[in-house]
Amino acid sequence: MTGPAPTTRRDVVHRRFRLPADLAAGVGNGVRADAAGAVLAAPTGQLAHPDDPTRRYDAASWTSPPVSTGFAVADVVPSWAADTPDGCGVLVELRGWHADAPATGWYALARWAADDEPFGRTSVPGQQDADARVDTDTLVFTGATVTGWQARVTLLRPAGGTATPVLRALGAVASGPRPATPVDTHRATEGDRAGWGRVLDVPRYSQRLHGGHEGRWGGGGDSWCSPTSVSMVLDHWGAGPAPDRYAWVAPPGPRPVVVHAARHCYDPAFDGAGNWSFNTAYAGGHGMDAFVTRLRSLAEAGAFVAAGLPLVLAAAYRRGDVPGLDYDTKGHLVVLVGFTADGDPVLNDPYAPDDAGVRRTVDRHRFEAAWLGSSGGIGYVIRPPDVPLPPPPAQPNW
Repeated sequence: MTGPAPTTRRDVVHRRFRLPADLAAGVGNGVRADAAGAVLAAPTGQLAHPDDPTRRYDAASWTSPPVSTGFAVADVVPSWAADTPDGCGVLVELRGWHADAPATGWYALARWAADDEPFGRTSVPGQQDADARVDTDTLVFTGATVTGWQARVTLLRPAGGTATPVLRALGAVASGPRPATPVDTHRATEGDRAGWGRVLDVPRYSQRLHGGHEGRWGGGGDSWCSPTSVSMVLDHWGAGPAPDRYAWVAPPGPRPVVVHAARHCYDPAFDGAGNWSFNTAYAGGHGMDAFVTRLRSLAEAGAFVAAGLPLVLAAAYRRGDVPGLDYDTKGHLVVLVGFTADGDPVLNDPYAPDDAGVRRTVDRHRFEAAWLGSSGGIGYVIRPPDVPLPPPPAQPNW
């Protein structure tokens, strides 16, 4: 059984490895299987912290098998789930693959830890050559012929220590070039109407309540659309942080869980809390199966709503593009919570001035055009592991 067929010509494939089950599928250097994932067993060397060469880390790594997509790849966005105790961290890298051989060198997409100190958390700007460039959370291929990808995670702990990071999952979504002329997705068939008439009971949080209370972590509440959206979905599942984890928020302000999320999604190189991979990694630290993917249409998104799964969607638009979202944004995250009986999206938009205004219903075709045309259909899938995903399309993007 398969889910909805693709409704645009864009190629998209998502692949995810879960550890320890998939450990033998890749190549481990100094790692071993643990009940929770892959852990550092015997360091294969040491690395210096790039911000302080006196800080040394024992290192071991797991490299995924090459993932063939069957099409020319334009970009890849990684996702991972890891635990990083006691000053530990991970280095996440990607490279392109073609014709049974690497097509590019390795590019660092993240130096990451769940906490911002002492290891730190950042994307790695400034990486560009004739083959590819790193755009915050995305590896964009600019010159190399690429038809697949490979990922590597290096587990890092303070030299001589005994604590270890735990790598629990690693994956990526690979996308082909965007079509010059999008296929018309407006003519919904019966098979495209999954989720119509269903609205999920997701709590409504306004990011702008924090605008006058917080100016940290990328500009404060007015910029916190992504962590606010993730917080709504986590609390929908009853998986948000416990009060002792945000007791440091002082004064507590309108909603300390959102402040907690913003701090722990913040990317100092990007100077914002909207790094896609960091947001799903944060959700993964709360027991969720969380990853970034691209969807081809709202018909695909409807399959998630029908399965009881809200989605976080990324879009950019100008005032007037999507009636009901009457502001300019170069990039914004909202929660898709359902559809009307006629198929119009029902959103939790955190940019509302207060919680009461968060729920918005918008025109299906106008929103879909803005979402697909700006982010290429980016979405966060965040679910408890025991809640099934909908059946994927023949070209699986989840």
